[in-house]
Amino acid sequence: MTGAVLEALASHWRRNRLQLLTLVLGLALATALWSGVQAINAEARASYDAAAATLAEGRFHQLMPREGDSMPQALFVALRRAGWLVSPVVEGRLRVGGTAVRLVGVDPLTAPPSSAASEALARTDLNRFLRAETLVAGPEMAALLEANMPNPVLVDQAVAPGSVLADIGVVQKLLGRAGRISRLIVLPEQPLRQQPLADIAPDLVLQRADGATDVGRLTDSFHLNLTAFGFLSFAVGIFIVHGAIGLAFEQRRGVIRTLRALGVPLRRLVVLMIAELVVLATLAGALGIALGYLIAALLLPDVAATIRGLYGADVAGTLQIRPAWWLSGIAMALGGALLAAASALWRLARMPVVAGAGGRAWALGSGRTRTLQAAAAVVLLAAAGVLAVTGGGLAAGFALLACLLLGAALALPPCLAAILRLGEAQAVRAMAQWFWADTRQQLPGLGLALMALLLAMAANVGVSTMVSSFRLTFVGFLDQRLSAELYVDADAVADRAALERFLEAHADAVLPIMSVEATLAGLPAEIFGVRVGYTYRENWRFLDAIPAVWDEIEAGRAVVINEQLSRRAALHVGHTLALGPGLSLPVAGVVGDYGNPIGQAIVGEALFRQTFPAIEPSRYGVRTGNPQGLRRALTEAFDVPPARIIDQAAIKAFSLSVFERTFSVTDALNVLTLAVAAFAILMSLLTLAAMRLPQMAPVWAMGTTQRRLAGLEILRTVLLAAITAVLALPLGLALAWVLLAIVNVEAFGWRLPMYLFPVEYIRLMLFALAAALLAALWPAWRLSRMEPTGLLRIFANER
Repeated sequence: MTGAVLEALASHWRRNRLQLLTLVLGLALATALWSGVQAINAEARASYDAAAATLAEGRFHQLMPREGDSMPQALFVALRRAGWLVSPVVEGRLRVGGTAVRLVGVDPLTAPPSSAASEALARTDLNRFLRAETLVAGPEMAALLEANMPNPVLVDQAVAPGSVLADIGVVQKLLGRAGRISRLIVLPEQPLRQQPLADIAPDLVLQRADGATDVGRLTDSFHLNLTAFGFLSFAVGIFIVHGAIGLAFEQRRGVIRTLRALGVPLRRLVVLMIAELVVLATLAGALGIALGYLIAALLLPDVAATIRGLYGADVAGTLQIRPAWWLSGIAMALGGALLAAASALWRLARMPVVAGAGGRAWALGSGRTRTLQAAAAVVLLAAAGVLAVTGGGLAAGFALLACLLLGAALALPPCLAAILRLGEAQAVRAMAQWFWADTRQQLPGLGLALMALLLAMAANVGVSTMVSSFRLTFVGFLDQRLSAELYVDADAVADRAALERFLEAHADAVLPIMSVEATLAGLPAEIFGVRVGYTYRENWRFLDAIPAVWDEIEAGRAVVINEQLSRRAALHVGHTLALGPGLSLPVAGVVGDYGNPIGQAIVGEALFRQTFPAIEPSRYGVRTGNPQGLRRALTEAFDVPPARIIDQAAIKAFSLSVFERTFSVTDALNVLTLAVAAFAILMSLLTLAAMRLPQMAPVWAMGTTQRRLAGLEILRTVLLAAITAVLALPLGLALAWVLLAIVNVEAFGWRLPMYLFPVEYIRLMLFALAAALLAALWPAWRLSRMEPTGLLRIFANER
């Protein structure tokens, strides 16, 4: 009996190959977008873990300088003599062939035995490593080094992407840090007796291991955003699957009724249908994982550029097949298919065997479901309102997004039904009344595709609003921060004092750029020293500040902080911030700092030089009315390479290019989501075409031409898409507000102003209407060209 039942169920797919294609492609696309995002996240996290494992970061305590980013190498010797088992590390970035490379210098004799550095060194000739100034890198980085550096290069897969290992002396030489080290790793096994750290090195602080890397924590928000968009894309795809499964079950109601009348138990029938779905979902999931691999491979370079631009972290440029993401893809495909089929299985199990198999019975059954959907929508939207008022944290922000989007999607069919019922009430002629009533009856079949369109449109409106608002704000921010006409790299000149005297004699104003890494209010940050002048007074705009903010900064009596530090440390104007031992200043202003993941404090030049006398300016901003002439003069006087003198326009162009790469992944996911929604409408209309004949045949028999019926079908689809697009606009704006005011603040530490872009919204609506029109053309064309005998045959059928 089981074989016969399976044959009867499979016969439906043989007769409806297009519906089978809809189901498999819908599930495959949903799985592809989800698994593609998970593949990107898995590759990025593997790169972070590899970078941390290079020196076993996160597993060992470390000694860090209390101020600045380096310490004298003599402290390492003093600590070893005092009984401290520590290993020195020198770390910095070196530009090689236009690429910023992370150089890590280690002492092979004292490096932690369980670190990737020790494992890589164990596979190399130690004598060659020490004597030949050898560099050790992964395959990609090794090729870059061999093409641009004279040092011998060894290839080792254990070295993290973007990183290069070398002896500590070699790295000090390459970075120009003779006698300086970055930090000390504290080995886990220490002698029972050793001198206290405060007696030997009071300027060092012990940073305890926490099992996680700073980069991993810092980029969590970015990956959470990617995961959210991947899940949204998956949800849109599942709407397609839900619609295809629901229509397939409705079309097989007659077969199911016959099988049950012949004695097939309902439980066995349900189990066999579930088994059928599992087989289809497994095949579709495998196809989706293959497509997801291609999507991830195409998007990974942009993701790597984004993370490098925003966070300075390196991600491998090649994709590996990792069990974590393809297993999650298969699990999502199976879970999504079963979830999509749950309501259809429940309705068929509850509906009497003798119930009619026509569309009207389906519509009446779905009417009860719509009541439950409306109730669930009210609960979810109310929860979204509560979270918007009382919620805090990134998790609450995404919970708000989930409640908002899911509640709006569930509310769409009842809203459409109410609008169509209103149209029907206003109609006078019989044809118009039939049009509105028949359109309302088609909601069970088209409702899920329209939900997918609603979510896709809302996501496009919301994200385009966020990105465009960020673009406007970011351009203004660059105009504020990059106000100097030229920026001169001070490392290119041996005598910086002579360079500064020359600039002061030939330029309108000279702005030394000095900074030091620090820990402020328990958070990683940077302290900048600025020479206050008309440039800062005229160009900088504050989120909050005292009236004479720059006077206080110039006098060394106050500090300006960025929005990230203000929000994360709960510091506001008037609060006191400790900048170091014996130095605490009141906060005089809070400034927007977009694109910077860490805190920042700004003090006057005199105070900075007094507090950090070892820090020299890394660059000079130069205000001049003749930038090209000054560039030539610098080249002649100091032999400064042209690449070390950067004009304002070049820096802005580079910064904007990083910004564009930052959101290219989001744009790509949004385009894919909208394309999937358009595909959902097309597949739903094609699947409904055969089911629509019993409703249209009587209207045709009463004198309405096939061409007019086809036109009404097109009008119906475009009308529903237009209503959905209009309803998606406020949802998209609400989504943009949540992203800008809640998610962005929690994830990155800054809040952006929200701007409206009516032209962009009109373009998106026209695109949605065009997609609906194109989706409706094929079924309408088939209806207009159908032979009359096909419509006459309907009257000889029980439908």
